Amino acid sequence: MTTSAPITAPTVEPTRTSQTASLGESVAWLPVEGAEPTGTQSAGSVLETTILRKAFGCFPSGVAALCALDPGDEDRPAGIAASSFTSVSLDPALVSVCIAHTSTTWPRLAGLARVGVSVLAEHHEEVASALASKRADRFDGIDWAHSASGAVFVHGSTLWLECAIDRTVRAGDHDIVLLRIIHLRSNPDVAPMVFHGSSFKRLTTA
Repeated sequence: MTTSAPITAPTVEPTRTSQTASLGESVAWLPVEGAEPTGTQSAGSVLETTILRKAFGCFPSGVAALCALDPGDEDRPAGIAASSFTSVSLDPALVSVCIAHTSTTWPRLAGLARVGVSVLAEHHEEVASALASKRADRFDGIDWAHSASGAVFVHGSTLWLECAIDRTVRAGDHDIVLLRIIHLRSNPDVAPMVFHGSSFKRLTTA
């Protein structure tokens, strides 16, 4: 015969309000410009861009290449690398990427019918560096292919997504670009590249 033990209510620890209240006094907080709408910050206390970039670098992410054939450049491939790529929705199938307003390549891609997204693999350090550079021929030495619609993909990637731009939302000094997935091809056995602390890294197993 199977017996069951009575269910008892879990013990709930009381909220430690005193510890939370003292956090601001014990931590050396750095003020962020614009975070306090009703107050003003002196020039010396405003969080510098380099400090904020380093803080954002504490969060690891993958690296995606956004590429397409550029009809304005004799159908040569054009592309950028972005570490701000993320999944958004299953239905409809959406992903997003954040693009800096200073990008000179994205305006050439933004008006195209299709854009290829390649989630780069761990061996793609040179590819990511090339696509993030300002050199004229970023695709020199890169093994790539394109679809009939002009989306460009990097060979050896862990994921290919052929996408159409769904909408763009302005957010500070970047645009949040929502991309609708049209076709995909995944290679889950290929280890992805990791971007952390402003450098490219690889996943390791314990």
